Amino acid sequence: QAFFCLLLCISWGSSCPPSCQCTERAGAKAVLCSSRHLEEIPKDIPKDAVFLKLDANSITRIPSNAFRHLSHLEELDLSRNAIEKIDRAAFKGVAAGLRTLDLSSNRIRSIPKEALLALNAKLRLANNPWHCECALQEVLWEARLDPDSVQDITCHTAPREEYVGKPLLQVLDAGVNFCSVRQRTTDVAMFITMFGWFTMVIVYVICYVRHNREDTCKHVDYLKSLPSTQ
Repeated sequence: QAFFCLLLCISWGSSCPPSCQCTERAGAKAVLCSSRHLEEIPKDIPKDAVFLKLDANSITRIPSNAFRHLSHLEELDLSRNAIEKIDRAAFKGVAAGLRTLDLSSNRIRSIPKEALLALNAKLRLANNPWHCECALQEVLWEARLDPDSVQDITCHTAPREEYVGKPLLQVLDAGVNFCSVRQRTTDVAMFITMFGWFTMVIVYVICYVRHNREDTCKHVDYLKSLPSTQ
């Protein structure tokens, strides 16, 4: 009976999602789910998967802990999907061993830098409709990008029209710093807020003084109207 349970556990642990094909590649398990019309990441990917291909599907989001149980994963291909949103903890659990992460040719406009902080993987981010801003600049500073695809990270939208359509690396090389622009905007907003509060305090003080002056004048006039005593 114990032997039967052991076999059952082994078969469960090495099961393959029905929409995918599982093979051995150089002694390591490869899970191939390319072009299978998937709209989300399969839940039953084998825990011993080393290579995972989910490219050319219709996946729109990478939720938190999507690959947390795949501690052996080294290569992850999510290219040519419809990914728009990546959660902050999307790659939690695979950061240590992941060597390659392909997110190219999706619909990603921005990506939280927290999602990539612990990753040492080589990243491919080309051919996405990126919004060039401070967050994306910080990702480029901290991430390990594939040098062959860096030039294809293009500004689809940007704070200034002159940056649209240009490679982000070219814009940054020209001396543009999106983070300093955001800092100046924040400083201006703080200054306007402080000026507003200061103005309100001044107006309150003026109104208070005027009100007291009127009361004082009324009191003086009242005293003057009283009959004088010997």
